[in-house]
Amino acid sequence: MARGWENKAVESMMDDHDNRPKHREPERTPEQIALDKKRYGLELSRKGVWNDLQRATNPRHREQLEAALRHLDGQLAALEGAPPDDQPGTGKGDAEQ
Repeated sequence: MARGWENKAVESMMDDHDNRPKHREPERTPEQIALDKKRYGLELSRKGVWNDLQRATNPRHREQLEAALRHLDGQLAALEGAPPDDQPGTGKGDAEQ
């Protein structure tokens, strides 16, 4: 008896899945996909450098990490087509939080 109930429940879920409205994102060009991947990689690198900077105690190491952070901020800003200070979430204000 329980087995029949499970089959009907699964069948019902599959019907619901098949009958739901199809909500798709618009097609993206290969250039847009590549740009998104590059942005994601830069943001991930920035987070790693930011985390390292929070733990760094050696002044020279901190200087290197701060320079790397500025460089990554510049690359992210260039991807967006705006100066680095105009980008939310990538400016110097984030490094001080």
